Amino acid sequence: MRYRSQARELALQALCFFDVIRDDPEELLTLFCSNFEKAADEHISPFFLDLVHGVLARGSDMDGMINRASKNWKVSRMPVVDRNILRMAVYELLYCPDIPASVSINEAVEMGKRFGSRNTGPFVNGVLDRIRISENIIL
Repeated sequence: MRYRSQARELALQALCFFDVIRDDPEELLTLFCSNFEKAADEHISPFFLDLVHGVLARGSDMDGMINRASKNWKVSRMPVVDRNILRMAVYELLYCPDIPASVSINEAVEMGKRFGSRNTGPFVNGVLDRIRISENIIL
């Protein structure tokens, strides 16, 4: 598995952990990293930390975008895995210009298929595509 894919999976785990525990994110990040060797890997750590810090810093803005783009779903009512996959992918779409939008969306859909329900992949794809179009992001 590629380093960025590994970093995404690790970031998803961390963000879901933070979402459920709801305590000081920096303390939780320290605890999380102390229990996962990959978090210290020199190839994985930079992108992992960028995703985690980026989502934590811009989460409320991204949640607003996700709310507007999702039909009949509010972020607060989404399954924890779905909402954190969406948050990471929106962060990539908006703040990681070195990653093509098609890659960010594809990676999010694949994570949804792997870690979410059978409906997560299509749901994530639809929401991200609407955000991509509304933000004029080119595939």
